[in-house]
Amino acid sequence: MSSTELPSVPATTVLPKVTPVRVAEGERLRSVGLPGITLTVRSRPPVREGLPPALCVHGLGGSSQNWSALMQELESVVDGEAVDLPGFGDSPPPDDGDYSITGHARAVIRFLEASGRGPVHLLGNSLGGAVTTRVAALRPDLVRTLTLVSPALPELLVQRSAVPTALLALPGVAGLFTRYTGGWTAEERVRGVLALCYGDPGQVSPEGFRNAVEEMERRMQLPYLWDAMTRSARGIVNAYTLGGQHGLWRQAERVLAPTLLVYGGRDQLVGFRMARKAARTFRDSRLLTLPDAGHVAMMEYPGTVARAVCELLSERGELVDTLRSVESAVDAGTAAKSAGS
Repeated sequence: MSSTELPSVPATTVLPKVTPVRVAEGERLRSVGLPGITLTVRSRPPVREGLPPALCVHGLGGSSQNWSALMQELESVVDGEAVDLPGFGDSPPPDDGDYSITGHARAVIRFLEASGRGPVHLLGNSLGGAVTTRVAALRPDLVRTLTLVSPALPELLVQRSAVPTALLALPGVAGLFTRYTGGWTAEERVRGVLALCYGDPGQVSPEGFRNAVEEMERRMQLPYLWDAMTRSARGIVNAYTLGGQHGLWRQAERVLAPTLLVYGGRDQLVGFRMARKAARTFRDSRLLTLPDAGHVAMMEYPGTVARAVCELLSERGELVDTLRSVESAVDAGTAAKSAGS
């Protein structure tokens, strides 16, 4: 190991007391213990019993909070949950230190098997998009539909703005970065993340910004933060180099579930040009392109993404009157925002 590389922090390490994770109104958090991992799961109780289950998986450096807005939009459509991957959000590191795409996919599969809620409508963003693609390919019995928002699937020509994230995978880089950014405030870090991930950071409300700063301050107290980031980034890079049946594009070809693909025209991490390739690769796909969105369309345009998810579910015959009611609610919410601006 390089002297500048962060050491692995096992899950058995005594963790410091940090600020509790934020829980939005109407949400619940619970901890689920599974072999080798403990996962924190965020849920939003459905408006009525009998709605189909859904599970959301966040991207690199994110958490289940990234799905709060979309889960609220879909609360009358699905019984929604979002998981904190091992080492992210409020989930401690995995016992074996495995942050590979396969390791994260194994965690999602274990949770789905243990919960007994499958098959589910599975949603993934960025790293979570690669993870859920693997889950859908390997365990079609657990997946009803697949929704991918800017999935981290291999690109031959990586965008220049995505290079720093990829460099985290190199030995020693994380240590250098932590020293270089040691004097940055939580506000400065959040502004940097928003500039990288949002098509228009100005869309973030003052309250949303304050919540993001609070979460950043909490994360910076975690001793395993950069270990999880570094090893997960390395997992993405390693997955990009795999060929044969383990390659992510090859596994995308094997996905049987109806798939919704969402790509942002201002995405600085996943090339917008990959949208067409993805639409050709997933055998039962439909494509939603949002020219003004960045890397996290489900946070920037939750109403638009929710409508597309509803249409996907409607194609499966799982929505009848619900689709109209949700569309009306989305339209009403959009009108209210316009009136207040």
